[in-house]
Amino acid sequence: MQEALTFSRIGETNVMVVRGDLTRQPVEAVVNAANAGLQHGGGVAQAIVRTGGRVIQEESDAWIREHGPVGRGQAAVTTGGMLIASHVIHVVGPVHHPGQENAEMLRDAVFAALDACSEHNLSSIAFPAISAGIFGYPPEEATAAIAQAVVSWLQATPNSLVEVRLVGYSEEISDLFAEALAATRIA
Repeated sequence: MQEALTFSRIGETNVMVVRGDLTRQPVEAVVNAANAGLQHGGGVAQAIVRTGGRVIQEESDAWIREHGPVGRGQAAVTTGGMLIASHVIHVVGPVHHPGQENAEMLRDAVFAALDACSEHNLSSIAFPAISAGIFGYPPEEATAAIAQAVVSWLQATPNSLVEVRLVGYSEEISDLFAEALAATRIA
């Protein structure tokens, strides 16, 4: 089940918070909260490969052979296999550590995903709560950083995309995304 919790419009782009399964979003690209080696063995990455098929891992392996590990502010793009989304945009969020530039590193990952979406002429994208799982980023902080980064990017590059979805699989994450998006709205 997918449930839209809140909606905002930034320029010509619809931004919505959805409670549901990232792999079932009717968008052109889903964002994978990846590790630098694009080994999709757990969390969101595993769910994407399980639903989209082994081809996503195979294309990820080929990307790594050609480009090396995914770095800060970089995105790797593969097809979506059997997903509804035609593409998966893989970005590496920070492993959360006090005292490091966690928010800036997460912003760089979000910007990289949005840039890749635009560069591939895709009009819609869905984000999970990057780094809020096994990477240990506190969910409230991660969702706020992601929402702020999306709004900031859309303000700087108006009319680049038609739709951005912030997807929380759980009630907690989707509610945090809704609160974060509400806090970023322009008066």
